[in-house]
Amino acid sequence: MKKATSVFWITLSITFIISLWGALSPVGFENITNTVMNYISVRFGWYYLLLVTFFVVFCIFLIFSPYGKIKLGKPRDKPEFSYPTWIAMLFSAGMGIGLVFYGVASPVSHYIKTPPMAEPGTKEALEDALRVTFFHYGIHAWAIYGSIALVLAYFTFRHGKPGLISKTLEPLFGDKMNTFWGLLVDIIAVMATIVGVATTLGFGATQINGGLSYLLGIGNEFWVQLLIILAVTVLFMISAYTGLGKGIKYLSNTNMSLAGLLFIATLILGPTQYILNSFTNSMGEYIQKLPVESFRIAPNDSEGIQWVRDWTIFFWAWWIAWAPFVGIFIARVSKGRTIREFLSGILIVPTVVSLLWFSTFGMSGVKAQNSGADIAGLPDEQALFGMFDHFPFGVVLSILGLMLIGTFFITSADSATFVLGMQTTNGSLSPSTTIKFVWGFAQSTIAAVLLYTGGLQALQNALISAAFPFSIIMFLMIISFYKALSKEQKK
Repeated sequence: MKKATSVFWITLSITFIISLWGALSPVGFENITNTVMNYISVRFGWYYLLLVTFFVVFCIFLIFSPYGKIKLGKPRDKPEFSYPTWIAMLFSAGMGIGLVFYGVASPVSHYIKTPPMAEPGTKEALEDALRVTFFHYGIHAWAIYGSIALVLAYFTFRHGKPGLISKTLEPLFGDKMNTFWGLLVDIIAVMATIVGVATTLGFGATQINGGLSYLLGIGNEFWVQLLIILAVTVLFMISAYTGLGKGIKYLSNTNMSLAGLLFIATLILGPTQYILNSFTNSMGEYIQKLPVESFRIAPNDSEGIQWVRDWTIFFWAWWIAWAPFVGIFIARVSKGRTIREFLSGILIVPTVVSLLWFSTFGMSGVKAQNSGADIAGLPDEQALFGMFDHFPFGVVLSILGLMLIGTFFITSADSATFVLGMQTTNGSLSPSTTIKFVWGFAQSTIAAVLLYTGGLQALQNALISAAFPFSIIMFLMIISFYKALSKEQKK
C-alpha cells in the first residue's frame, strides 16, 4: 500500500460511508438517490443529449482530419496486442453484461411494453424497437468511450504523463491540477468508476440469479444475489492476481469465444432470415434517423419525454459512468495505434457487432413473443432464458448464456480493479495486487448495497447521479486535448 495516494484513501472512505449508509438506512438511501436522479434527468436531459452528440461529431472529425495520422505514442511504438485481441479486450470491457442483459429484453420491451412513439404491439412499434436499441448501443456509446480513451492514451503515451484524468486537463488549467482541484477531479473519476462498475455487477448478479431461478427454481432473492457476487469476487480477484497480460487477456478472448458460440447458435437455431432482414432494414433506419434521434427529447409530449429520460438519458449516463473505467483500460491497451486507426476501430467494429447481437437475440425474442411465448411478461433478467426455452437445445443455450454472463462479470470487475488501482497510485501502469484486491472488495460491496436498498431501480438511480459530475470533466478533457493537439501540429 506504499504507492497508495490520497485519492485512494479519500475514495475508499467515501465508499465505506456510502456502503454503511445503504446497509443501515436502505429506505433513506434509496429516497436520496431517487431524488437526485429525478432532478438530474428532468433538469439536464437536454445537456446529456447535446454532450453525447458532441462526442460523436468530434470523433468523426478527428478520423477525417489531418490529426488522424498522429500516433498514440512515440513514432517507433508498435501496438502491444494484435488487432483481434485488442478488439476483444475493449469489447469485453466496454459492453459486457449489458449485451446479455438487454439483448432480448430491450427490443421486446420496446415492442410490447415501452415503445418510444407507436402503440404497443403494433407493426410501427416493432420497427422502432430494434432501431432505438441500435441507437442506445451504437456509435454514441462508443464515441463516449473513444473520446476519453483517446485523450488518456495521447497524454500518457505521447507526452509521458501519468495515467490520471487530472493530468489531461493541464493544458487548460496548468499547475492548478497539482492542487486541490486535480485531487477533486481524480476523486470524481474514481467514484464514477466505482458506481458504474458496481451497477453492472449488480445487473450481472441479478441476471445470473434470474437464470438460475428460471432453470432450477432457485429463489430470485437478495441473499442468492449476494452469494453470486461473493463467488464471482473470488474468481475475478484470482484473475486480477495474474495481471493484464494473462488474466484479462485470456478472459477477454474466452468472452469473445463464448459470445461468438452463443451468437452463432442463436442465429442458426432462431429465425435466421427474419433476423438478417430485420438487421438490414433497421440498420438503414438507424443511419437515416440518427441525427433526429440524437436530439429528440419530445418537450411537448409528456409520455415521450418520460421515455427519453427512462431510456436514452439512462443509457447515456451509464456509458458516461463507465467512461473513466473503460476509457483508461482501452487507453492502456492501445499504445502505438494512430488516432485514425484507434477511433475507426472503436466506433465501427464494436458498433456493428453490437447491432448484429441485438438483431439476433432481439428478433428471436420478438418471434417467440409473437408465437405465443410471454417474453415481455418476464423480468428483464429472465428474458434471455425465456426465449431459449422455446429453442432446440434451450437448456444447453441457457447454460452457455450463464457462463458468458459469468465471464463478462469477471472481466469487467477484473478490468475495473486494474483501472481503479491505476487511478489511486498516481497512474501506475502496474498497480499492486493488494490495492486491486481492496478495490475488488469495495466494488462488490457497493453492488450488494445497491441491490439491498432497491434492486435494479437503485442501481439506475446511483448511476445517473454519479455520471453527471464526471460528464462535465469529460467535456473539459476534450477541450484540453484539442488545445494540446493544435499546439503540437503548429510545431
